[in-house]
Amino acid sequence: MAERPAVRERGHATDVAGVLVLGACVLWSLISAAGREARPEGVVLAVLAVAAGYAAGRIAGSLLPVAAATAAALGLLLLVLAPGDGAVLFAGDGAVPFAGDGAVLVAGDGAAADAAVPLGRAGASAALLVLASGAACCAASAAGPGPLRSALWALAGGVAATAAVLGPPVGVLASVGVLLCSLAAARMRRRLVGLAGLALAAGLVAGGSWAVADDALPDAPAASAGELLTGHRVGLWRDAAGMVREHPVRGVGPDRFGELSATAQQAPYADRAPHSAPLQQAAEQGLPGVVLLGAAYGWLLCGLARSPRPTPVALTAGAALTGLAALASFGDALSFTPVTAAAGLLAGLATAGTTPAAGTGHEPGNS
Repeated sequence: MAERPAVRERGHATDVAGVLVLGACVLWSLISAAGREARPEGVVLAVLAVAAGYAAGRIAGSLLPVAAATAAALGLLLLVLAPGDGAVLFAGDGAVPFAGDGAVLVAGDGAAADAAVPLGRAGASAALLVLASGAACCAASAAGPGPLRSALWALAGGVAATAAVLGPPVGVLASVGVLLCSLAAARMRRRLVGLAGLALAAGLVAGGSWAVADDALPDAPAASAGELLTGHRVGLWRDAAGMVREHPVRGVGPDRFGELSATAQQAPYADRAPHSAPLQQAAEQGLPGVVLLGAAYGWLLCGLARSPRPTPVALTAGAALTGLAALASFGDALSFTPVTAAAGLLAGLATAGTTPAAGTGHEPGNS
């Protein structure tokens, strides 16, 4: 017998909060850009992508929860493997597998790699794999016992294996972590405890990036962080921290970091972002921008806490979104529209109301 939902849907307070938070994100980006040659269009597009994905997930998840989550996992996996934006990113004169965001840059001479390899789309690909793993695990958790559930767990394992083959170490850890969290969530009954732990983990990761940027770590950890992140990225982060100190309220304006960062201007390729979502928000939109970014993540977790979906589904989605938050703290994943749309889609699937047919864990034609 399928597990009954751990909580009942309680009105639309969470949806109203989401509208207010996302609206505030758009409004503050416009305020930060006022009177400057700034470009808030990227923030507006990201917010619209989250909202559209969330709405689509709510609709599809309420009708066919297992089929919709499975389709999302397969679609995201195919998006990563598609020619052009897939496993190999071209940098300079050679093909570097997933060198860039979410990966440690290693290419013979460390200094050459640090200077020649752009921080490109690898972070987005790693993020899509994490979200695909979360969608597959959500589908497996929602499916009834039988061959279908086994096949979906195999799909989730295949996503993690794909991440391992393609190579970004952080993406591999995050994808495997989502799978392990989903397996553990099947034995948990108190989702608030699990979601609180995920929120704490996301906060610690974001705090770590701030500590590196502000040069607040002891010498040994700071040296290790510099080797893993590369000197170029650490320089970008410290430029961002300097902008926060000079413009703590409104920041320097959306999409202006690359114009004002000395480290970015010295790079032999176009580098317009510090490759850390919290630091970019702080540098370009001030501390209120960081608060709003955290509020958006908190809204998603609150939606999962109040979701009528089973606890394993809610915790699995929370683990995937936390993995995305970790990647975004050390990379540029949120700068890509497919990632923000996929995050909204997964959150919508995991918070969708259940119809009588969907509430049993079986769908017409899937039993």
